[in-house]
Amino acid sequence: MTDVFVAMTAAAMNTKAIKLGAGVLVPSNRLAPVAANAFASLNAMAPGRIIAGLGTGYTARRTLGLRAQKLSEIREYVRVMRGLWNGDVVSAMLEGRERRFRFMHPGDRFANAADPIPVHISAFGPRARQMTAEIADGFINAWMSPAALDEIGILRDAARQAGRDPASMYATCLNLGCVLAPGEPYDSPRAKAQAGPMVAIGLHWLVEDNDPSRVPPALADTIREYRTLYESYQPAQERHMRLHEGHLLYLRPDEDHFVTADMIREQTLTGTPEVIRDRVAQLDAAGYDQVAVQIVPGHENAIEDWARVLLR
Repeated sequence: MTDVFVAMTAAAMNTKAIKLGAGVLVPSNRLAPVAANAFASLNAMAPGRIIAGLGTGYTARRTLGLRAQKLSEIREYVRVMRGLWNGDVVSAMLEGRERRFRFMHPGDRFANAADPIPVHISAFGPRARQMTAEIADGFINAWMSPAALDEIGILRDAARQAGRDPASMYATCLNLGCVLAPGEPYDSPRAKAQAGPMVAIGLHWLVEDNDPSRVPPALADTIREYRTLYESYQPAQERHMRLHEGHLLYLRPDEDHFVTADMIREQTLTGTPEVIRDRVAQLDAAGYDQVAVQIVPGHENAIEDWARVLLR
């Protein structure tokens, strides 16, 4: 897939007003000073329009056979980036020793740290939400299930406990979905193509984590069957690559039948225009500032459907 900074650069060069955020960068994949410089460089191209989105690494780390990054490491990453943007000399551990460094030419035309670069964090678990409430400027939630309505409230409460104004945190709900035509079923080929990959990553997570306590009872049989498929991938030490192929892009033929109409209805932003507007209104009332819909490759014209539904 296209590197996030390459894509953001292309967008910065071809837009004038929209915000441009990484959705999301994984700290372990780039040194903090390198990422800080990249965001500041983008901020010089698109002043005040850059957002540093961070996450623990699903699937950027999973495709390398790694587990999620530690929250303490993300907290430290944010500290280093912000210190550099503030013009400080920063002290941090690099290659086993404490090092001191700063931006070498602050204020030049190649990097812009004068315009703020907000940090938004993708956070799902309670500890991640707590950290987000303490240090981040924004919260990214990547689920459309009913739990999404509860999670924003939990985050706002955590912000209050951290002594912050909950309204100061920008909240985004990121999802895939499909605007259904009249009479079109939730599991139509078009709906599966546009929304199905969102359902699939939840199945990937449940299968790969192999924690029965996390599997909803209604999905127990599905996950058992999917695990049989997963364990058939050979060689075993490369299963993670096969499992995550198509992540948020397409459904693989061998997993297509696992994604049902009910799953698409419950877990993605799919429905008739009226259904979608009602669900977005619920998210708005719950406290989300933005609903972002990813368009999958080959269905770029779906942006016209979304414009008709949401831009009224």
